[in-house]
Amino acid sequence: MEIPDRPVSFVPAKAGDVLTLGTMTLRVMEDGSNTDMRLSSVELIVPPNTRGPPPHWHEMHDETFLITKGTIRFHIPPAGPDGKRKPAEIIDAQAGDYVVVPTRSPHTFSNPTDAEARFFNTFTPAFYINYFKLLAELSDEARPLTKEANQRAMAYYATLPVPEM
Repeated sequence: MEIPDRPVSFVPAKAGDVLTLGTMTLRVMEDGSNTDMRLSSVELIVPPNTRGPPPHWHEMHDETFLITKGTIRFHIPPAGPDGKRKPAEIIDAQAGDYVVVPTRSPHTFSNPTDAEARFFNTFTPAFYINYFKLLAELSDEARPLTKEANQRAMAYYATLPVPEM
């Protein structure tokens, strides 16, 4: 058998495309181009006392979060089959903690502390990276992203908002 000759991808510290999403900064580590679109990954920098996206779930991709600095609070909305609701859940994940969000798992996150937080985020398959690129195009300091525009962008990437309670 012949040994394959596929290159390894190396992303040096502080390399990668940087996107601004409101007050958060996102650094693209892998856009799927090296993985045949099976995996993409980013680093997110979340300023103190920052809310994340509206509660949502993904129909077509799994997500992981490795907290590398500070605390990220995961908000798990109440949900359940047949009208039997489970209670809302809060998970305060700290540096070194790992959170897996499979498809159809409602969630959101925030940084509720007075210190910056960071996490490494993966998406499989990789197409979801384009959601962040679209958000960066739709908003800037002069044009904050509206809830409606965010929900339209989410819909393009098989991401659904949790109905308001």
